[in-house]
Amino acid sequence: MSSSSSRPRPFLVQAPSSFTDSTGDSFTSLLVAANERARQLEEEGVLSLALPLAGGDPMLLLPHLEPEDEALAPGGDSFRFLWDGAPGLCIAAAGRTNSLELSGPRRFELAQRFASACLSRLATPESGPPLARPRVLLAFGFFEAPLQPGPTAIPGVQAVLPRWQLSRQGQHCWLRLQRSLGGGVTPRQLAEELWEQARRLERLVQQDGLEPRVVSRIAIHRSSPWRESYRSAVERGLELVERGELEKVVLAVRQELQLEAAPHPLALLAPLRRHQSGSCRFLWQQARGTALIGASPERLLTVHQGQLRSDALAGTAPAGEQAAGLLHSCKDRHEHELVVDTITAVLARAGLNPRRPRHPRLARHGQLVHLHTPITAALGQHQPLSIAAALHPTPAVAGLPRREAMAWLRSLEPFERGHYAAPIGWIDSAGDADLRVAIRSGTLRGDRLELTAGAGLVRGSTVERELQEVALKLGVLQQQLSCATDHQAASSRAIV
Repeated sequence: MSSSSSRPRPFLVQAPSSFTDSTGDSFTSLLVAANERARQLEEEGVLSLALPLAGGDPMLLLPHLEPEDEALAPGGDSFRFLWDGAPGLCIAAAGRTNSLELSGPRRFELAQRFASACLSRLATPESGPPLARPRVLLAFGFFEAPLQPGPTAIPGVQAVLPRWQLSRQGQHCWLRLQRSLGGGVTPRQLAEELWEQARRLERLVQQDGLEPRVVSRIAIHRSSPWRESYRSAVERGLELVERGELEKVVLAVRQELQLEAAPHPLALLAPLRRHQSGSCRFLWQQARGTALIGASPERLLTVHQGQLRSDALAGTAPAGEQAAGLLHSCKDRHEHELVVDTITAVLARAGLNPRRPRHPRLARHGQLVHLHTPITAALGQHQPLSIAAALHPTPAVAGLPRREAMAWLRSLEPFERGHYAAPIGWIDSAGDADLRVAIRSGTLRGDRLELTAGAGLVRGSTVERELQEVALKLGVLQQQLSCATDHQAASSRAIV
């Protein structure tokens, strides 16, 4: 486990008056509160300060939280995070104050301990709204550890208490700064840094100094073949299902796209607001040039005021006339009920009392429609990540029985899943949490984009139908990320 070696003790300071009052009284009050909290520290610690902003879009402001030239300077930090639930909660974060990275069977437990240690000392009475709470950001790997170590290997979990956090919900927007005191860093310096950053961001918003990163089309020079290898894996998976060794297995395929240039991650992510408005868009960037991006329609768990919700999402069809057939498809209803029954049973074994509607409904996300059943329960005294550990991976992304399906995935998929189909999200200082399943996602590495999609195999599945489902998912994701073949891109430019 790696984290901040000094294990600093954080304190939360909330601005007692509105930032938009440009008189010196607001800054003076902030400084007084910061100094008072800092004096209570017995040793060097983390100070957390927050101010309201007069508007601003976190997606557009993310590059300005810690500009790339500063991040690349000595001592800079290239970590970036975006949680785009617009019109709901949006979070942009940059830089690391504390962080954790580890692999192994206890990753969920240790991530919960890290989050609690970072946030419990911040949980003093706050005058700001829930959206302003400090958060620990989380990205898990699908497996507890990568098969092969290396620079591209994804650890079991990465957790970050960010330096900058910008949150917006509705018309309300808050900026937070978190830094370790000591080593020449004083409360006054932090207060001044937050104050000046807030003023700078407000000027950008007021002067319309923010432009969305938009690309009309990104040409694909080459794409890796996948059909034949996937066909073989599906045939083997169906044999296992027909013999009764597995009740279900979800096999994924990875397609690598060689792009004409290295796009900015936000240029790929921005179109998903339009194409995937019902999903949560996300960005996880550990280093410059490499980023996980996606738009997940699937909630592993959400905790809000002690109430937990998990989504069963299985069974897919293209939007249109075929979508209604999902409700009457024996194969799709069976696949969906396996997921519902498993999630319900996991929550019950954990001591919760899960509730679910009797029948699934259709949920449209972009050009795809899924069978969807929400499952709810009171969390009680349980920790969010202990429930997440019990739920992940659901049969919607792995299979049944879980242990056997996971072992076969390692054998049948000729690539590391990494972040694909793993939980990504956050926990805040009040114990609320949101973890999405990182499907409909891709990893950008310079001018290469890796897309991953999967399909569930149960009795009644056919090779050709699963090939069609995966091709549909890959094609939709390419289109929504504004990627096209050289011929398609040229045609698009000619039309423009």
